[in-house]
Amino acid sequence: MHWNTEKHSFQVIFQAVNILLQIEQVVYMADFARLRQRMVAEQISARGVRDERVLSSMQKVQRERFVPEEMREIAYDDMPLPIGSGQTISQPYIVAYMAEALALRGDDKVLEIGAGSGYAAAVLAEIVAEVYTIERISELAESAAAKLREAGYENVHVLNADGTRGWAEQAPFDAILVSAGAPIVPDSLKDQLAIGGRMVIPVGVNQRAQELLLITRRADGKFDCEDLADVRFVPLIGEHGWEVDGDSVEAGVPRVIQTRPSVSQTLPSLILRNSESFESPDDAQLQSLLQRIGDSRVVLIGEASHGTSEFYRIRAAITRRLIEDKGFRIVAAEADWPDASRIDHYVRHRDTTPSEWVAFARFPTWMWRNTDVREFVDWLHEHNTSLEMADRTGFYGLDLYSLYNSVRAVIDFLDDVDPALAAIARWRYGCLSPWEADPAAYGYAALTGAYRNCEQDVAQMLTELYRKRQEYSHKDGSRFLDASQNAALVANAERYYRIMYYGSRASWNLRDTHMFETLKRVMEEHGAGSKAVVWAHNSHIGDASATEMSARGEYNIGQLCREAFADGAYRIGFGTDHGTVAAASDWDGPMEIKAVHPAHAQSYERLFHRTLQSGLILPLRHNQNLELIGELGQPRLERAIGVIYRPETELASHYFEASLPRQFDEYIWVDESTAVTPLTTGELTGVPDTYPFGV
Repeated sequence: MHWNTEKHSFQVIFQAVNILLQIEQVVYMADFARLRQRMVAEQISARGVRDERVLSSMQKVQRERFVPEEMREIAYDDMPLPIGSGQTISQPYIVAYMAEALALRGDDKVLEIGAGSGYAAAVLAEIVAEVYTIERISELAESAAAKLREAGYENVHVLNADGTRGWAEQAPFDAILVSAGAPIVPDSLKDQLAIGGRMVIPVGVNQRAQELLLITRRADGKFDCEDLADVRFVPLIGEHGWEVDGDSVEAGVPRVIQTRPSVSQTLPSLILRNSESFESPDDAQLQSLLQRIGDSRVVLIGEASHGTSEFYRIRAAITRRLIEDKGFRIVAAEADWPDASRIDHYVRHRDTTPSEWVAFARFPTWMWRNTDVREFVDWLHEHNTSLEMADRTGFYGLDLYSLYNSVRAVIDFLDDVDPALAAIARWRYGCLSPWEADPAAYGYAALTGAYRNCEQDVAQMLTELYRKRQEYSHKDGSRFLDASQNAALVANAERYYRIMYYGSRASWNLRDTHMFETLKRVMEEHGAGSKAVVWAHNSHIGDASATEMSARGEYNIGQLCREAFADGAYRIGFGTDHGTVAAASDWDGPMEIKAVHPAHAQSYERLFHRTLQSGLILPLRHNQNLELIGELGQPRLERAIGVIYRPETELASHYFEASLPRQFDEYIWVDESTAVTPLTTGELTGVPDTYPFGV
């Protein structure tokens, strides 16, 4: 009985100790989790790594598992750590930086050279489908394999072999990460890259310092090379790397004397050397750009999204200089004519009473109804104050979505100048009235025969207006342009909503033709030699013939302006890598502030991001560096974010192929961008009733 009591006491003590050990383990793990969180925030994200998949992976992998027991307390310090055999586990930031440079996707197959302790392989395994890692030193290979198994990484395969030879049996690879410094880029590894595959490798003939290179395999069998950073890695030893000095693990001399890889010169460095840099839109120097624009009559200034503040601010700054220095008197925007007309009333101090509707009240309201546009409009209003009416700069809308606002504007005009024709207009436009809540439904009904189309009715109204042009212009010339443009808009919009169901080509071409014809009509109204600035998305103002749009039979206002004005048309495109944007998830959905994903590895945006510059202005038409223009002329992906942004399907939804030097005459880069700030009713309280943005 006494023995049983003692036995029970020992069991209780043992259970209590076990519970204490479990509690200690939980606390221990929680401490490491906090250290990982701080490491990602302070060492990695704060230094510019933006890829969410990489950040998430660094947060998940337990680095303390992959360092020697005696160093676990400093596992998350900002430094490399020794792991034995003269090797190290890389600094956490370098692992994240290299992983981000590879632009990894979930279905990628990745080769790592230099497994070390297995930590980098674990980071990669959290992102991609399969990881193949090679370690030359057998003790490290066995240890890494065991640690990866214990951590549950079943998608990592470890090989003890010469890493410089690669793993030919498993090639090709979508990405290769080399964790040791090589004297050259081994051809054996380049050959094992898939088309479009990426390799990150430290290269340098000095064992104590290397350049981190990004190698990309092109479809033509050539390789692009980009300098990423100055780094210091242990030497890559093997048949295609450094020789081993006797029995030592230290490297001796390189097997091949070659200071640079046999690939083309780095594009980002070419871009940087041929660009003008700036830190923010407010300090961008524009004088050289204005000189390159020269005597152009039409300057088309784009945007890579409809909700990015920096694009609006730089565009406004360029426009102000064109107005002040070069006599531009027309600002024509990818906006509805009636809404822009109200802005025009305000900026030109016209006596005509603004209509009762609110400017830019239709989805997407934030596209023009934001603080950046309001700042420019206020500036233009002030600029025009002391000028004669003929010298004032006007603001015009090019788009055709305002079907019913335009109908009302035509009738209002006719009520004043020709009441009899106004009555006829009400009857003819009445054909469209059942569909005011949903114009697209009219197009479907007319197409299927469920409702007669209104083409003849609306076309007759336009004909009547132009037949009486001289009479109406004599009564009120300034308002005739407004009324006739609204009538043309109704006719084109009626056709647009009918043909949109046939597919994108016909409706896209009609819309951009309407914008081009509107621009020409406004320029004619301003007289010979008039100059115009066009504000629209890159996809409209860049030359469509230089993009995949051309293969679909699409053209745009940029192409039409080039054909009409030749060198008198100057096209300025924009791009960004990451940041935030104002956009919706669906048409007519609420505006959201969305995070912009870092650019795709095969995109122009990724090349510009590699320059490590906050902002750049790159001349394309007037650039004398033929190597740069030739390389940039190779078609690449380009991103376009409209009023809809769906990051989850970004490659399919927002990228298209283009040739940048043929598409634009100038390209402006903003590495990190921010969303526009939409105007709210509260911000406009107390403004005059004629203020163009209304409440």
